[in-house]
Amino acid sequence: VQLQASGGGLVQAGGSLRLSCTASIMYNIDRVGWYRQAPGKQRELVAAFTSPTNTNYADSVKGRFTISRDNAKATVLLQMNNLKPEDTAVYYCNLVRAGITTWGQGTLVTVSS
Repeated sequence: VQLQASGGGLVQAGGSLRLSCTASIMYNIDRVGWYRQAPGKQRELVAAFTSPTNTNYADSVKGRFTISRDNAKATVLLQMNNLKPEDTAVYYCNLVRAGITTWGQGTLVTVSS
């Protein structure tokens, strides 16, 4: 499986960004979603599909971020609204299939105050 992430950038606090992750395979997957890693911190879950319809969000992004998927386009989107400086991080797409985990290359999101 290969993942291609895009959509990061610089935005002011309160602004919005949408991340996109396109996978080479988007069927028979265990889970797909987004993680992030801020400088000096561990990588953490942001949002993920844990089944075709069930989602899981980090408490810090609930109500602000929305994950969605388009299986026909093999794409997972992360709509990020009301961004905060603490959302600044490298965001990674993640997909698990047949027990094998694949990571995308990461896309940088910087939120200025």
